[in-house]
Amino acid sequence: MKKRQIAGAAVILSLLFQSCLKDKLTHTYSILEPVYKSKDEVYANIKSNPATQIQSPGKIFIYGHYIFLNEIDKGVHIIDNTDPARPVAKAFIDIPGNLDIAVKGNILYADLYTDLVVVDISDPEHAKFLRYFANMFPERNYTNGFIADNTRVIVGWIKKDTTVNLDQPSPGYILFDAMMRSYSAVPGAAAAPSIPGISGSMARFTIVSDYLYTLNRATLSSFNIENASEPSKIAERNVGWNIETIYPFKDKLFIGSTNGMFIYDLANPGSPVQLGQFTHARSCDPVIADDNNAYVTLHDGTPCGGFNNQLDVVNVTNVLSPSLTKTYPMTNPHGLTKDGDELFICDGKDGLKMYDASDASNIILKKHVVGLETYDAIAWNKNLIVVAKDGLYQYDYSDLNNVVQRSKLTVNR
Repeated sequence: MKKRQIAGAAVILSLLFQSCLKDKLTHTYSILEPVYKSKDEVYANIKSNPATQIQSPGKIFIYGHYIFLNEIDKGVHIIDNTDPARPVAKAFIDIPGNLDIAVKGNILYADLYTDLVVVDISDPEHAKFLRYFANMFPERNYTNGFIADNTRVIVGWIKKDTTVNLDQPSPGYILFDAMMRSYSAVPGAAAAPSIPGISGSMARFTIVSDYLYTLNRATLSSFNIENASEPSKIAERNVGWNIETIYPFKDKLFIGSTNGMFIYDLANPGSPVQLGQFTHARSCDPVIADDNNAYVTLHDGTPCGGFNNQLDVVNVTNVLSPSLTKTYPMTNPHGLTKDGDELFICDGKDGLKMYDASDASNIILKKHVVGLETYDAIAWNKNLIVVAKDGLYQYDYSDLNNVVQRSKLTVNR
C-alpha cells in the first residue's frame, strides 16, 4: 500500500512539474505593425501643418529667427525664436522617418527614411514640398529582416502584444533601426539678431557655402546647392565605417565615427579630401572644433559599443597629425557646442555642464545644471539652446557665473 501511495504521489508531482514548465514556457512579445500611406499622400502632406506638441525631440538647426527641431521619425517643428524668452511653435512639417535637417536660404533639406527631400520654406509657416532624391541613406533599415513595402511610406506603427509558447517560432520584434539615435523667462529680452545657419553637433547634414554634405554609415555625399531648390549630387566618397556626425569649421569638415575623428579639407568643396585622423576607443563620437582644438565626446550605452564616457581635447594645429591634449572624465556625454572660450557639454542624465575652456589643457567647470537629460545644444550670441528629454531649453550665458534659464518648451509624452 505504501509503495502505491509513493508511486501515486510521484505521478502527481510529475504532472504538477510539467504544468509549471508549461506555464513558464511562454513569452509575450510586442510587435510593431507598420501603417502605410501612398507616396503621393505623404508628399502632399510635406507642408506647414498646424503646430503640434513636442513628443520626442531630436536634432536642431537654427536659421534666421527660427529654430527647426526634429521630431524623431515624424518631421520638423518650426519655432519662431525672435524672443528666446518666449519661443512660439508656428508649424509642423510632416516628414515620416525624419532625423536630420539643414537649411540654406529659403530651402530646407531633410531625410525621409532613405530619401532626401527638398522643402521650400520661403514662408516657413506655409512650407511646401519640392522634390526628393531616392535611396540616399540606404543604412536606414529594420531589425529581424523586416522589409518595408517600398512602393509606399510608413507613417506610423501599431503596437500589438502576443503571447506564444517558447517551443513555437518567436515572432520577434519589428522595430525601425534609425542608426542615429535609438531626447522662468528673463523680462525684457531683446530680439535675437539674424542667425546664418547652425547645426547641432549630432548632425549628419551640414552646409558650407554652396554645398550640402550628408553622411550615411560609410560615405560622405556632396551636393551642389548653388541653386538651392535644385540640388545636384556631385560626389560620394567612402570615409570608413560607422560614421556618425559631421561638423564644419572654416575650410574643414570634422567627421566623427565610432573609432575616431577624421579631418577633411574643402579646398575643392565638391570633392573633400582627408587630411588627418585621430583614433580613439570604440564609442559614439560627436565632435566640434575651433582654430586649435577639436572636442570629442565619447559615451557608452548605445549600439556604437564601448565603455568610455569622456571628453577628449585634440590638438589640430597640425591637421595631418592630430594629437591628444587631455582627456576629461564625464558621465554620459552626448552633444556639445562652443562659443569663444565657453564650452557646453550635454552630459546625458548628468545634465548640462558649462566650462571655461580658455586653456584647453585645463578646462574649468563653471556651472552644472542638473535635473534634465540632455542630448544636443547650440550656443550663439549668448543664447544657449538645449535639446533635452523633457523639452527645449534656452539659457542666457552672458555670465557663466550667473547663467539664467530664459524659456522651456515642454515635451508632451
